[in-house]
Amino acid sequence: MSDEQRGVAFPVGGDGRRSTSATGRAVFADSMRGVDPDLAVRVEATGNWRDGYLQPVWDMSAAAARSPEAAVRISADGLDSLYARFGFEDDDGRRSLLDGVRDTLAAPLGTVEIAGTSARETELSVPYRGRRLFDSDLRLQLDRWVVNGIAEPTFGAAVAAVLDNPEWLDLSDVTVVVLGAGAEMGPLRSLLHWGATVYAVDLPRPELWRRLIESARGSAGRLVVPVPRGALGPEPSDDDIAAVAGADLLTQTPQVRAWLSAIPQPFVLGNYAYADGATHVRLSMAADALAVSLQQERGDVSLAYLATPTDVFAVPPGAVEMARSRWHDRGFRRLMQAPMRMARMYRPNYDRTVTDNTGREVGLADCVVPQQGPNYILAKRLQRWRAIVARDSGTLVSLNVAPATRTRSVVKNRALAAAYAGAGRFGIEVFDPSTSNTLMAALLVRDLRDPVSASHPDRALHNPVDLFADAANHGGLWRTAYEPRSVLGVAAVLGMFESRA
Repeated sequence: MSDEQRGVAFPVGGDGRRSTSATGRAVFADSMRGVDPDLAVRVEATGNWRDGYLQPVWDMSAAAARSPEAAVRISADGLDSLYARFGFEDDDGRRSLLDGVRDTLAAPLGTVEIAGTSARETELSVPYRGRRLFDSDLRLQLDRWVVNGIAEPTFGAAVAAVLDNPEWLDLSDVTVVVLGAGAEMGPLRSLLHWGATVYAVDLPRPELWRRLIESARGSAGRLVVPVPRGALGPEPSDDDIAAVAGADLLTQTPQVRAWLSAIPQPFVLGNYAYADGATHVRLSMAADALAVSLQQERGDVSLAYLATPTDVFAVPPGAVEMARSRWHDRGFRRLMQAPMRMARMYRPNYDRTVTDNTGREVGLADCVVPQQGPNYILAKRLQRWRAIVARDSGTLVSLNVAPATRTRSVVKNRALAAAYAGAGRFGIEVFDPSTSNTLMAALLVRDLRDPVSASHPDRALHNPVDLFADAANHGGLWRTAYEPRSVLGVAAVLGMFESRA
């Protein structure tokens, strides 16, 4: 059995093949069927899904923004469709995904704990352009990001709340499971330095685990690592641990579930795992199956995610107003850009909006990047669906929009790397990973500590999709004058010229 067929697996079609396009198209259609049957039919009729998924993603986002009931129904039906299709495959055959994850006969994992030896960091500091920003300097930068439209006002307020309440950073009472422990955008390092207990899950890669163990030793926290049971002696060195640490979330999902179910205290299950293409969908499904099965076992599991900025979002009215104001204030540039609009370039942001069931105009920021593909959108969208359904059922869910960031997965795509390099010409700021992951870790702390955070299910929201707009740092995509996709190619050309200069 190949790696693509083992563990969390896409469905097999009638022709014996696993079509990720057919699966994605069917799931999106199913998500819409109970809210807009006609739209579901149109989605099913989409021929080339890789090129045709953009409009269905916008249509589905618009439908969810029209009423709270629609947002919850779309999310629940989308998740149901995924679980009806995905399975778990091993040498014993194929089972439903949840049955596979709950397998109690899987060989158990052992545990090693790495204790930090440093004092806890007691104040929030953020690395930014070669400096570390503390207190007043960080507050000034938060104000700049908000004024320049890089982040929403609620983002500035959320990070400022952490600055105002430094006691929140004492995470000695907090346990977080980090799926994708080595992810560039993950919070692991910050959580450890603030004293948290972190259960780390990532692939068995010795170099990765050496780096994580070294970070833990230099922190105030406690890193808990899965290892094969019986693989280590009584006093293993850090190199010994790194050589055997890790678990494959796709194929060892039952072992990971059993390992996490034994955590003695309440914990946050955070999914930061990433992979290219269809594997990203499988990883997201594995993480979701863990969330479902663990929450069914125990009532003390909260959820955490990062939302990609390159999706479609219902945005606050202030974002629409700023974008439209910038569009009208283009000056002489409008004359130069007018001929190119025939080629769908330099299109205005928010040239179409929707009206919700209360008569409120809702702008939809369409920031999908076609190069990332429909599998990427499906993987990230199912996380949003789970966030809505879980929060609706009373679970605390931290899901924050992270800014465009120069991660390895982005810059290895030359077209995206060039577009990021030229994005500044359109009011977009692209962040370094160290800046983004520190800010996102601070937002996670705020979500866990602040009872008025939108993460708390008792905080009333106009629509569940408003969870994604709260404290969003989108890098300026929501407030630029232009529909982001309509200037992506121009940004890439400018970026290539600037990189050669």
